[in-house]
Amino acid sequence: MNKVFLLTVSHLLFALAGFAAGIYALPILTAPAAPSMSDIAAAGDRADFRGQFRRDLEGSDFLHWGEGTVSVGRDFISLQGKVAPGPDYKLYLSPEFVDTEADFERLKPQMVRVGDVRTFDNFMVPVPASIDPGKFSTVVVWCESFGEFITAASYR
Repeated sequence: MNKVFLLTVSHLLFALAGFAAGIYALPILTAPAAPSMSDIAAAGDRADFRGQFRRDLEGSDFLHWGEGTVSVGRDFISLQGKVAPGPDYKLYLSPEFVDTEADFERLKPQMVRVGDVRTFDNFMVPVPASIDPGKFSTVVVWCESFGEFITAASYR
């Protein structure tokens, strides 16, 4: 009886570990090619604002972080840097700086969702014509599926 129980528990633990590894690895395996450095530089040259993603934000941890220079313009928001890989990342503009999940949830009604972050080494997200980045002050990366704060940068 103990042997059956131990085998069942060990198999369930390995299945759970495999599932968790799959959730982490799938976005990496299915991510499109990152934008080239020349595309990132061109978007940065046309940007109106700049900010910095930093790993040491209160709501960031070893699985949820970003680092690098964020360029914010009328056409694109780009990152020359990295964000931790994960599923279903969304890019938001916020009227106030946020660095925790609680702050994000509190300010979400005042934010605007710009689009999807699909790459983790540099990214470029088109800004819809209906959005004026000058009316906001902060770029936020949020994991929609798991309700996790990833990173943020104040740009003005």
